[in-house]
Amino acid sequence: MAEQKQDKDSTAAQSADAQAAQDGKGRPTPKRKDAQAKNLRPLVPADSAAARKRAKQRMRERENIEYEAMRTGDINKMPKAERLPWRIYVRDYVDARFNIGEFFIPVALVILIASVILTAVWPNPMVTLILMVILYVYLFAIIIDVVVMWSKLKKKLVAKYGEQAVAKGMRTGSYAWSRAIQMRRWRLPKPRYKKRGHWPE
Repeated sequence: MAEQKQDKDSTAAQSADAQAAQDGKGRPTPKRKDAQAKNLRPLVPADSAAARKRAKQRMRERENIEYEAMRTGDINKMPKAERLPWRIYVRDYVDARFNIGEFFIPVALVILIASVILTAVWPNPMVTLILMVILYVYLFAIIIDVVVMWSKLKKKLVAKYGEQAVAKGMRTGSYAWSRAIQMRRWRLPKPRYKKRGHWPE
C-alpha cells in the first residue's frame, strides 16, 4: 500500500515537472515585487548629458551647413523653408527690382549724424524738425513702395503656385517686405544674380 502511494506521488511529481517544462518555466514563479523591480527602467538614461551634447553638436553642424549654403547660394543645402518654389520666386523678384527700403539704414544713420552735428553747431529747433520730416517722408515712401511691390507679386504668386503660396501660415508677405528693406549685399539667402533686372519667369 505504501509502495503504491510512493509510486503515485512520484508520478504526480513527474507530471508537475513535465507541465512546468511544457509551460517554458522550469523554475518557481517570481514574486510580483521581484518582477516589477526587474522591469523598471530609468526615466532618464545614464548618458543623457552626453546624448544632449551629441544632439547639440549635430544641430550646430547642420545650422553651419545651412548658413554656408545661404551665404553661397547653394539651394540644395538650404533649410527646407528656403527651398519652397514660391520663396525662391519671391527672392528673385525682390532682388530684381530697385527697392527704396533697402537704403533705410544708411539714410537713417546719415540723418541721425547730421542732426547731432547741426544741433551742436547751430542749435535751431527748425533744423531738427526738417530732418525728422525728411526721415518720415522717406519712411512713408518705403511703405508705399512695399505695398505696390506686394500687390503685384501676390498676383504673380497666386497665378503660378495657387493660393497656398500666399496663405497666412506661409508668411510670404512678411518674407517679401523684410527682404525688400534689407541692403542687397546683406541678404540671406544670397541673391542669385549680381545685378538687378533678372526677373523670375
